[in-house]
Amino acid sequence: TPTNAFAPACARLSLAGIHHDHGMTKNGMKREMSVGAQDENNDFPAEGNNALASLFNKIMQNDNDDSPIEKKETEEQKQKRLRFERLAKIEAGEVRRQERMAEDKFIYLFLFALQLLPLIGSDRIESILYFYGLAVATVYIGGRQEVIDTPERISKDNALFAPIFASLSIGGLYGLLKMGIDITAVYAIMVTVFGALAISGKCLFLCVLSKIKFIEGECSVYQHNCFLASMHNTYLDIGVPILRNVFPDIDFSSAEVPIPEPLAKRLDLDKPALPLDGLITLSLGVICTLAYWTPAAMEQKFLISNAIAWALGMVSLGAISLGSFQTGAILLAGLFFYDIFWVFGTDVMMTVATKVEAPVKFLYTAPPTDTPKSYPFSVLGLGDVVIPGLFVRLMSRVDEVLQPKNLSYFNVATGAYAFGLLACFGANEIFHNGQPALLYLDPSLVGSTLGCAAVNNQVADLWGFKEEDGEN
Repeated sequence: TPTNAFAPACARLSLAGIHHDHGMTKNGMKREMSVGAQDENNDFPAEGNNALASLFNKIMQNDNDDSPIEKKETEEQKQKRLRFERLAKIEAGEVRRQERMAEDKFIYLFLFALQLLPLIGSDRIESILYFYGLAVATVYIGGRQEVIDTPERISKDNALFAPIFASLSIGGLYGLLKMGIDITAVYAIMVTVFGALAISGKCLFLCVLSKIKFIEGECSVYQHNCFLASMHNTYLDIGVPILRNVFPDIDFSSAEVPIPEPLAKRLDLDKPALPLDGLITLSLGVICTLAYWTPAAMEQKFLISNAIAWALGMVSLGAISLGSFQTGAILLAGLFFYDIFWVFGTDVMMTVATKVEAPVKFLYTAPPTDTPKSYPFSVLGLGDVVIPGLFVRLMSRVDEVLQPKNLSYFNVATGAYAFGLLACFGANEIFHNGQPALLYLDPSLVGSTLGCAAVNNQVADLWGFKEEDGEN
């Protein structure tokens, strides 16, 4: 080749500028090369010799390098590569979620069986069994579920001010109702839309993914659109892992449904197809939303409302993290007083819970009575499941990190939640009025976990526990 023909000439020209010290051989002896040392018979200046030697070395290096010249990656190619890497991460996460759900399959079957309880009756005992089983089972599997992305952390400041923001929110709703402004429809529309995404947001996520501009080396996106950024960073739904466990023989990782090319271009998809599991679960989410908005009475469709609320609760447990024991203790302590004040001190909580109809609570038809009731349902607030559930989920992380030898923090916290909720139902039966569930749940959770730490001789470790950045 031209390079091989040119090499001897360059070698002769640069010979005077290169001195070899063969003090060591190939068998491990060191070989040194000094460039710029002049030979006695060499009349060229050292600077010229150095230049020729450098040129010769570069030519020989290129000549001996058989690998093709690496082309610089274009921005479009980089974005496509990062999208595929993101999809690969999601698929790996879906496999983990499917496997964890398979481990807890009997709990999920129990939750499904509970939905048949209204067919048996609507007496008080059935409603208590329904709420109790639904709440405890959801807290347990919600604390164990796998997630794909790192959850959003609650800071200590956020936990400290949470009761204030919650009070402003519920107080604002109460004020609007008293002024005759009913925003139930608007509120319910927002909740049901998010509920449909909680059942399945996979297809929407793929459409959002094509509009994201990634930053190399960062697990974030340019924050020019907060909604797109949040959709990208916190991908999570509940429908896909359930579907994959119901039909385990179908390879949903590669199953796709072709769509028209114009539609694919409109959605900015890399290829004209959408995942089969995403389309099926999205259809289920849309069906649930449409069923909720049918003109039928809520007594005939309250299980649909419960399904949407449950999906929102499960996604919330996976997408939010307390981050540390102290943050969890601060949050529970603040909401402890918040719940007591708004339930016992005012009629605000009961008014909003019964007047604002949206899938943010669990319902069960109230037992028949001789006198008609103003609200035909018994109610368990979604917050009475999610807020304590976040603390229980944190205890599963404590188990992984602290490795207790005697008692599991997660099991103790789950048992404490079950005990606190049972105490709440007992007080409700005794006093025959609405009870603030967090009055019983929060002390039970914090006290039991501290007691567990004492048994494990890890009180200081638990009190100072904090999740590391990047931990799921």
